[in-house]
Amino acid sequence: MKTIFLGLLLMICSTAFCQTQSEMNIESGNSYGKADKELNDIYKKILFEYRSDTVFITNLKVSQRVWIAFRDAELNMKFPEREPGWYGSMHPMCVSGYLEKLTRARIKTLKEWLNSVEDGEGCGGSINRQ
Repeated sequence: MKTIFLGLLLMICSTAFCQTQSEMNIESGNSYGKADKELNDIYKKILFEYRSDTVFITNLKVSQRVWIAFRDAELNMKFPEREPGWYGSMHPMCVSGYLEKLTRARIKTLKEWLNSVEDGEGCGGSINRQ
């Protein structure tokens, strides 16, 4: 009875609920791709909204280049270059997941420049005022 139940469970799982590692890798890559697109869209909106503030735009571009270098360094720290197969078949999923996590944090940071701060807010810096 146990064997039949296990067989049925495996059959249901393999056809209805489970994904192959390849599918999970693709899904994770797509999820990271969406986050990366969102980041780029926010970056473009900020460039447009602050287009007249050339000093800010110059510093935003520097900040973004440095962030990209930071993101890549963080990824290399998490998954140092190893011989093929070192990290296993989950590696692409793990890389995409980590890149998405870092990208979502950057999105949160950049979104501050899309929200105005109240006049009189002393620490708003370059963020537009209401």
